[in-house]
Amino acid sequence: MTDPPRKSAPDGPVADDRYKWTALTNTTAAVFMSALDGSIVLIALPAIFRGVHLDPLAPGNIAYLLWMIMGYRLVQAVLVVTVGRLGDMYGRVRIYNSGFAVFTFASILLSFDPFDGSRGAMWLIAWRVVQAVGGSMLTANSAAILTDAFPKEQRGFALGINQVAGLGGMFIGLVAGGLLSAWDWRAVFWVNVPIGVFFTLWAYRTLRETGKREGGRIDWWGNVTFAVGLSAVLIAVTFGLQPYGGHTMGWTNPLVDGLIAGGLVLLAAFVVIENRVSAPMIQLSLFRLRAFTFGNLAGLAISIGRGGMQFVLIIWLQGIWLPLHGYDYSDTPLWAGIFMLPLTAGFLAAGPVSGYLSDRLGSRGLATGGALLFGASFLGLMLLPIDFSYWIFAVLIALNGIASGMFASPNSSSIMGSVPARLRGVASGMRATFQNSGTAVSIGVFFSLMIAGLAGSLPHTLTSGLQQQGVPAHVAAHVGSLPPVSSLFAAQLGVNPIQHLLQPSGVLTHLTAAQQQALTGREFFPALISGPFHSGLVIVFAFGATLALLAAIASLLRGASPSAKAPGPQEAEALARPDRHHTSG
Repeated sequence: MTDPPRKSAPDGPVADDRYKWTALTNTTAAVFMSALDGSIVLIALPAIFRGVHLDPLAPGNIAYLLWMIMGYRLVQAVLVVTVGRLGDMYGRVRIYNSGFAVFTFASILLSFDPFDGSRGAMWLIAWRVVQAVGGSMLTANSAAILTDAFPKEQRGFALGINQVAGLGGMFIGLVAGGLLSAWDWRAVFWVNVPIGVFFTLWAYRTLRETGKREGGRIDWWGNVTFAVGLSAVLIAVTFGLQPYGGHTMGWTNPLVDGLIAGGLVLLAAFVVIENRVSAPMIQLSLFRLRAFTFGNLAGLAISIGRGGMQFVLIIWLQGIWLPLHGYDYSDTPLWAGIFMLPLTAGFLAAGPVSGYLSDRLGSRGLATGGALLFGASFLGLMLLPIDFSYWIFAVLIALNGIASGMFASPNSSSIMGSVPARLRGVASGMRATFQNSGTAVSIGVFFSLMIAGLAGSLPHTLTSGLQQQGVPAHVAAHVGSLPPVSSLFAAQLGVNPIQHLLQPSGVLTHLTAAQQQALTGREFFPALISGPFHSGLVIVFAFGATLALLAAIASLLRGASPSAKAPGPQEAEALARPDRHHTSG
């Protein structure tokens, strides 16, 4: 069945008012679901570990936790450019629709994990990878579908709504993960199934190709070097967070050094290949567009700061603040999600408004202002005591959410509006790669900074605190010498590790009832870790403020109203250049 003829605007969008709103609704649901699953697991991890009966403090199980968090983002970072290119070649709607089906199928299998222990964790990690493949197919092509469907004067609004839905899903996932895991850990995956089935069927029935489809073939060498190179670097980050030898982290591990070096060599080879093949995986010439380059650099800096901040706030709430305020460890995921609502509300309030304003006022001022406010919120959080007054915390995270909303929509509109219509699929994938890579790397970067901050004072604090409660000096010294990463993961998972760490020695049975109650109660460990943890917080929030400043500078350098300006003669010639390369892929 063929579609009736449709009129198109000069730059590609279809003059069909009803269709553009259908495309916006469907793609908004898609990016929301994909982003939701990137964060919903983050806050539901305590319930998931209990559900599959996996001891979070046992040696080696740290790797399972890291891969549950980072594996999803790693796959999306690696694949979005490739599937964006496939969308340009074979049809953006075709790849997008297939992505919806893959994502929904993986969600069904995730919710029916038949195993326990390490096998149960591996089942979840494997199907999360498949789910991320489907999510990549959705996110890489959704912005291109919208850019084709909407006229230029409404494109910023449409992309803003889409971008807000994606980042909103990331924020709402924090709340939904807490609420659903309080009911059943499998519910964090069940939630996707009815929504996914409905929108998959709707997408197949209503969406149609409106952009120009390009021929060509797959750049296999480019795909392999990019995927393996980026994966090697991100895998090295996960190993770098785990203790090695006598060190608190694994950055001196030869395996980590080898993975990073090998990954960087492959990424360098990827750049060489892309400059020589006739049908490259990505268009490196897009980086000759100032708005595209600096918009993506600004987005990368903000995504690193945003992803790391969410991770740190969850640890702060679940592991320290909530137990100090009388909340049981088993309830901390639910309440952490509730107490982070101002962050989500701020983002959802500012995102659509900034997308609307960017069409009228331009992108640079709004995005730059959002980046500066983002940095200011980090400075405010840095000044808070560990046991803060909640209303001050709520105001600061609401400002952070508003800042993210101010930045996201104009920045996305600027990037997508700066490229020719024929390259929107690959441009969308490249934009998503910067964002997903930043989120994946953020956990490793912020975690490393937190561990560095803890390493200086936590061993002494832990040792002396245990001795004050009657624990023999040699046992207290042994527990205090354990890697800080174990304490940090315990806080992340809402677990009091003191009882777990002291049980093998049998010390607890020789202490008084009052000492046992103090050591295993919900306040001892949070109070003990709060001082060293604050040292880590100062470091990570100062780093986040620095990233925000760099994002503001990059945003200023994009130029005035780039999305409204067509490429000049030199830029147009540069963009055409890849089509004339002399070798084939």
